[in-house]
Amino acid sequence: MDTRPDRPDPDALLRRTEKEDAARARGRLKIFLGAAPGVGKTFEMLTTGHQLLRDGVDLVAGVVETHGRAETAALLDGLEVVPGRAIAYRGRTVWEMDLDAILARHPRVVLVDELAHTNAPGSRHPKRWMDVEELLAAGIDVLTTVNIQHLESLNDVVAAITRVRVRETVPDSVIDGADEVELVDLTPNDLLQRMRDGKIYAEQTARRAMLHYFSPGNLTALRELALRQTAQQVDAQLVDHMKANAISGPWAAGERILVCLTLQDHDASLLRYARRLADRLHAPWIVLHVETSRDLTPDARTRMATQMHLAQSLGAETVTIPGQDVALDALAYARAQNVTQIVAAHPAGRGWGGRLRQWFGQATTERLIQWADGFPVHVVPRSEAGEPDLAGAPPARARRVGPYLASTLIVACALAVALLLRQGFAVSNVSLAFLTAILGAAVAYGLGPSLWASVLGMLCFNFFFLPPLYTLTIAAPDNVVALFFFFATAVIASNLGARVRNQAVVARHRAEVTQSLYLFSRTLAGIGTLDDLLWGASHQIATVLDRKVVMLLPVDGRLSVQASYNSGQRIGEEDLAAATWAWKHDKVAGRGSDNLPGTRWLFLPMRTGRGPVAVIGLDTDRDGPILDAEQQRLLDALADQTASAVERITLARDLDQARLNAETDKLRGALLTSISHDLRTPLSAILGAASSLDSYGDTMGPEGRHDLLATIRDEAERLNRFVANLLDMTRLEAGALRPRREPVDVAEIVASALGRAARILADHRVELEMEPELPMPLLDDVLLEQALFNVLDNAGKHTAAGTRIVIRAALRPEGLVLEVLDEGSGLAVEDTEQVFGKFQRFLSADRARAGTGLGLAIARGFVEAMGGTIVARNRRDRQGAVFVMTFPLEARGAV
Repeated sequence: MDTRPDRPDPDALLRRTEKEDAARARGRLKIFLGAAPGVGKTFEMLTTGHQLLRDGVDLVAGVVETHGRAETAALLDGLEVVPGRAIAYRGRTVWEMDLDAILARHPRVVLVDELAHTNAPGSRHPKRWMDVEELLAAGIDVLTTVNIQHLESLNDVVAAITRVRVRETVPDSVIDGADEVELVDLTPNDLLQRMRDGKIYAEQTARRAMLHYFSPGNLTALRELALRQTAQQVDAQLVDHMKANAISGPWAAGERILVCLTLQDHDASLLRYARRLADRLHAPWIVLHVETSRDLTPDARTRMATQMHLAQSLGAETVTIPGQDVALDALAYARAQNVTQIVAAHPAGRGWGGRLRQWFGQATTERLIQWADGFPVHVVPRSEAGEPDLAGAPPARARRVGPYLASTLIVACALAVALLLRQGFAVSNVSLAFLTAILGAAVAYGLGPSLWASVLGMLCFNFFFLPPLYTLTIAAPDNVVALFFFFATAVIASNLGARVRNQAVVARHRAEVTQSLYLFSRTLAGIGTLDDLLWGASHQIATVLDRKVVMLLPVDGRLSVQASYNSGQRIGEEDLAAATWAWKHDKVAGRGSDNLPGTRWLFLPMRTGRGPVAVIGLDTDRDGPILDAEQQRLLDALADQTASAVERITLARDLDQARLNAETDKLRGALLTSISHDLRTPLSAILGAASSLDSYGDTMGPEGRHDLLATIRDEAERLNRFVANLLDMTRLEAGALRPRREPVDVAEIVASALGRAARILADHRVELEMEPELPMPLLDDVLLEQALFNVLDNAGKHTAAGTRIVIRAALRPEGLVLEVLDEGSGLAVEDTEQVFGKFQRFLSADRARAGTGLGLAIARGFVEAMGGTIVARNRRDRQGAVFVMTFPLEARGAV
């Protein structure tokens, strides 16, 4: 059997295709990586640049830091150097790489030294690696240098080693995305000798550096980090290359260990041996579990969760994949990941019992050795006690006899059918009844019961149907052959049926998990409040995992339970302390974890890209770990969806609050602007007129005094209308407006509103078009008059003197309709709804009209409070606007 992959890995092909597509548009990045300053990165970059120049490549030096080193400066001769750009910073001139000049020059290759450099304020980008990204995006190849201590992910490690915190860092994604990384290596002794010779720093600086940062221990540790970083990148490129080209492993370019873990491997010595082997080889190690239908029982999940937890605590990478044949699936995974060595446990059991178990497909180690072409397989002996020594792992439950009894009953039924068939058919045909029974046992109960049914079927077929009858003796040789092929066919059929059953069980289980995730995402998408979200999430998680669930969120700086499902009891102070620790440290805490394991509950922080947003607590009455490996993956998926939904609701709430604050600030600003203008203007007129009367009243004639008094009266009325509008708007927004319901005479309301607006409409021609015998609707006469007055006031302000203003009152199918038509400039299309907004004032005749912008908003509020509607639109017959107030008579009644 050939277990090698027969086609390239799609993901690897996709990554290679994307990289090739990007390479066509982007430039290539080569990084010279060093362990410390002075190892020769810049020297190597310049040497490579000269080689490219000799090959005819268009190359320039964008920025090269020689640090006063003569041999480095000498290599700049013959290179085209793009002059730097001068930037004034803190009273002195700083020279930075001129990015625009390089882009305008657009060479094929550019040399950019010190990738982690921080640019001076005023540069386009704060970091030099961002400049490099722009150069690459423009299709320019870049050669650059960086030291290992500048990698973002190693910042803490370097600080712990050297006691120096490096402030200038480069994201790991920049290094990982490089097309080529060349390690520039120098032994610590050689580097220190260069330091003593003054080739790196001045004598005094070099002496101080060797006492601190450049100590032999620090340099050795930094060198190992640089070597490991380069090896990891090369190893990842090698695995990608093998997957993309369907190359069967292993390629022993670097050691990688795989532990094949099965349900029979209760002995922790297997994992401990693998850890010791990985330490000796300085190699990463993976613990693989191939999940079959036998692994879906609660006991199996518990045992595997215990094993996986121990593997994680020992530093292994744990992987679970679905499969049918543990040995072949494990070998396929090992080849795909370029594993070089496999570790497996010695087969369980000795003597005939162990042989039988191996025959029935449970000797995974023998199959690994049989098919592991090219893989060394380490067989680890089990402990002499033969008992599981994994803490908390329950013993394996004895096999149930129920499926075997059921298989026996199925074979008995097949025997009865065969005896009936023998009355009218040839003996050879009755074997089909037994084969059907064997297939049924395989599909219903799996491999073991189906093999038991095969043995029973063979014995029954021999005893009842092969002569001499009712004995196990076989007289004719051809019957021996028939019986042999019958048994072989039965065994093959039982294996095929059991495999189909296992595939169906695993597929059904995966489909249930997928369906749960799909339904959960649909549920979260339709939830709009945080309380409903937390309750729905806790219910779904508790249902899927069959666990008690609590959701904790911070309230006033302290975690508290916001939702729970099936918890049955409140969590104690000790559990709450574990939850708080998990929240603050963004790590798992509580039962079964490495942090505060003495509590009853297990707490897991739910996080997004912005950090933890909540904590989920789990509990169960069963012994052992709360979650197995698959349940942990399922919980991670559910928790990620829940965290995203919590963040979505939180952001939506913050956005609503921000909008409310912005609207409040906008209204406050509009109100202050309106008050500053509309209060000051009438008050200034009143004060001016009053001062004139006080100072010159005796010398003025009656006409002059009358004009000043009229001014005071008009401006006071205007001020009164302004204050009234503010009070009316306050009543509307507070919901304190309670309209009266009494019959009103529309003609009387129109006459009263015109009387109040007489001064405003004095320069206009007002016309009335009112139908006779209009009904008397049940409305509030005060509110209706004020609404009509505000509309007339708006028409008077926005139309020229001498134009007509028409007031119509008519009875139409939709109810009583009041219309105010003017001959002004009309409304812009986008203003038809905005005219009813608060503090909205629009330009007319190239100037803004006086007013607060509240009149039409108040008119709409009053009309809608009485059950009516008001709309604004442009006239169709001529230029101008029309405001239409409609009051349905059916809703309010009429007299």
